[in-house]
Amino acid sequence: MKRELRFSEISERIKSYELPEYDIVIGIREGGIVPASIIAYKLNAELITFKINYRNQDNQPIYESPKILSEINKNLEGKKILIVDDVSVTGKTLQTAKSYLNLPEADTLVLKGKADYVIFPEIDTCVNWPWK
Repeated sequence: MKRELRFSEISERIKSYELPEYDIVIGIREGGIVPASIIAYKLNAELITFKINYRNQDNQPIYESPKILSEINKNLEGKKILIVDDVSVTGKTLQTAKSYLNLPEADTLVLKGKADYVIFPEIDTCVNWPWK
């Protein structure tokens, strides 16, 4: 059974979550766009989106490893970066982003799963996200 989370609940949790300052928030498309947008607004940081695909809508891997499906044409050198996705099951997508973008020092944030920052650490079931 999937857990229902309302947009207002997600937004309030993000607003109250303590984060350091970042110059750029990178949202992993598709699921990371909404949380990354809220976080970029909260931090007054630039928002960039980046498409990586690894799993289907049923959360099953569809590739052997995450696939990069877009480019970021911006110099990120010297910037403090936060990479955001909705869910990280194994951490492979976030690691692929860090590796591909050559950002070994970038921090990661997810709504649930495995990352440097986890907004809903208490949730260990599937979630019905309001934007999906």
